[in-house]
Amino acid sequence: MNFQELPITFYLLTAWSLIWKGLALWRSAKFHQRNWFVALLVLNTLGILEIIYLFKFATKKLSISEIQSWTSRTKDK
Repeated sequence: MNFQELPITFYLLTAWSLIWKGLALWRSAKFHQRNWFVALLVLNTLGILEIIYLFKFATKKLSISEIQSWTSRTKDK
């Protein structure tokens, strides 16, 4: 099976990866973690390395309550 047969899968995986990569790159740049920034930028792991970084290795770790606060702010508007 190739991506031409399942284009929706390709687009979903791309969106998933870009969201996590964007969050991880932003946080690593904000906290001046240059080595993590370069690793996250160069390696493409479909969001796996990015999620591990955000929840385990970031200077300020991402929490589930922080993610929930993002969604509650958008509902209030």
